Amino acid sequence: MDNYEKRGYLNSDFKLFHLLDTKKQDFEYHYHDFDKIIIFIQGDVTYRIEGCAYKLEPYDILLVNHNDIHKPDIDPSVPYERIIVYLSPGFLQAYQSDSYDLSTCFKKSKELHSHVLRLHSMEKSSLYRTLTDLEYDCTHDGYARDLYCQVLFLEFMIQINRASLTNLVTYLPPATGDHRIIAIMDFINSHLIDDMTVDTIAESCFISRYHLMHLFKDETGYTLFDYITEKRLLLARDLRKTGISVTEACFRSGFKNYSTFSRAYKKHFHASPSETIKDNPPI
Repeated sequence: MDNYEKRGYLNSDFKLFHLLDTKKQDFEYHYHDFDKIIIFIQGDVTYRIEGCAYKLEPYDILLVNHNDIHKPDIDPSVPYERIIVYLSPGFLQAYQSDSYDLSTCFKKSKELHSHVLRLHSMEKSSLYRTLTDLEYDCTHDGYARDLYCQVLFLEFMIQINRASLTNLVTYLPPATGDHRIIAIMDFINSHLIDDMTVDTIAESCFISRYHLMHLFKDETGYTLFDYITEKRLLLARDLRKTGISVTEACFRSGFKNYSTFSRAYKKHFHASPSETIKDNPPI
C-alpha cells in the first residue's frame, strides 16, 4: 500500500502562513489532521483533491477537509503564492447554534463535490481586506493579539459563509477527466464499513471492472484498494480520538480482521491503535 504522508502540524485553534515558492517543488499526495483553507494568489497550479482537479485562478479559495487526500501540480516557471490557514476541526464546532454554523461552507463543499470557491469581485474586496488584517495582526505584536486574531478569523469565516449561502461565490465544478470518478468515490466513502469488491463497486457505478481499476489509478494517482484502506485507517483513528475502544474502532471502520487492522494501523501511523488517545474537547 502506498503511504500517503501526513504533512503539517497544528498545536493551536488555527495557524496562518503566507508562502511564496519560486523554485521547483514536487508535492506527493498527502493529508492533514486538520482542515485547511488556501487562498490562491498567483501561479500556474492545478490542485487535486480526492480525485477532483481544479485549475486555479487568483483569489480562488480552496476548502480541504481533514483526511482529504490532495496535492498541487505546480508549473515551477511561475511563482506560486498563497495564504494557508490550518484550522482545527473542533474549533468551528464551538461556533454552532440554531441560527449559524461556521462550518457550513465546508459541509456545502462536500455536498456539491466542489472544493473551490470562486469569488465575485465585490466579495473579493471585503474578504481579502479582512484576510490582510488577519495576516498583519498574526505576525505583529500588539495588545491582546491572540484574541484579536481570533476575532478577525471569525469575521473571515462569517463572510465566507454568508457569501456561500447567498450564492455570492461560485462552487467551482471539478475538471476531472472522467466524472464517473466522483460516483466511485461517493460509493466508497458511503460504504467504508461494508464489504467491497471491485465487482460491487463497478456494478454500482455502471463501469467494467477493467475500466474501473485503470480509471481510478489514472484520475487519482493511487490504486482503488490503497485508497479504501487509507480511508478506513483515517476513520479508525478519528474514532479512537473520540474515545471509542480499539476493537470497536477496528470493526466500525470496515476492517474484518483485528490483526490485519492492527498491523496496517501501526505501519501507517507509526503507533499502535491503543496509543491513539482521545482528543481534548474544544474549549
